[in-house]
Amino acid sequence: MQKAAQPTVANLTGLWRRSLLAWPDGRRDTTTWVRWLQGPGLYIDLRQPVGRPDFSAAAGLDDLDLPQIAWLAGQEGFAGELLFEDGFFEWQREVDFQLTATYSDRGSLCFVDGVMVEEGKDTPYIEHWHRDVERTQPMCAVRLEDPANGCRGFIVRYGDIFMYARGRNISAPAGMSLIDCVAAAPSASAARSLIDCEISYGTITAKGWGIEHSSLPFKEGLTLDPRVPSGRVTGISVSDVDRLGQAIERRWAIVDMQGNLRDIFGAASATVVPLREARS
Repeated sequence: MQKAAQPTVANLTGLWRRSLLAWPDGRRDTTTWVRWLQGPGLYIDLRQPVGRPDFSAAAGLDDLDLPQIAWLAGQEGFAGELLFEDGFFEWQREVDFQLTATYSDRGSLCFVDGVMVEEGKDTPYIEHWHRDVERTQPMCAVRLEDPANGCRGFIVRYGDIFMYARGRNISAPAGMSLIDCVAAAPSASAARSLIDCEISYGTITAKGWGIEHSSLPFKEGLTLDPRVPSGRVTGISVSDVDRLGQAIERRWAIVDMQGNLRDIFGAASATVVPLREARS
């Protein structure tokens, strides 16, 4: 067994897939579909278990029935910034599909025989990670904010791969899991609102930013296609659908960014003014 030096945030950039999650009691997960896209600091992570029901008839949130909502509530996904302090990495979660975690997401990382091994600090677990095929640049990311409700969003791009995260715009009861919150919801509409948090993964082609996997399955097959106007830019727009599945444009304010906005959106003539700078 050959153990290499601990990685840094800078050399973790890229797309990672997980092959193993193991707990001390012997439980193991080798089947969940997991992708973690790490930008220069900002990251997005999506985890979807096997056994997904059929969502082909759903065009929007209001088409989901209670069994479908219950299954979706078992997914995981989060986005924020990766930090390193005192020998541990911390995946700060500004967007979390599974509501607010009880413990911080902190762990150690090292390479063992070509596999990156993550060991939890506050909760005991081991994860095995594998770097996906190297892609050409750009490597860039942007942190966003919804001007209407203050919820956070993220976009991370690595070559022709992207991930997108959008937080829910309602508060959930404290101290309950998402599955329990959905089960206790007073109506199907309230349950749908609880799972209205998007973590999507896709590929950029000549046809656009195509979504291939999403915590909201009706988004799969659609395009994100972020857009910015020319001139002085303080926000962006992305393609979305409303609760009924009708096409809408979602507007975001740019909080800050890592990399060149041109690389994310093809904005050759835009001058970016992040929200923090505009407010100062």
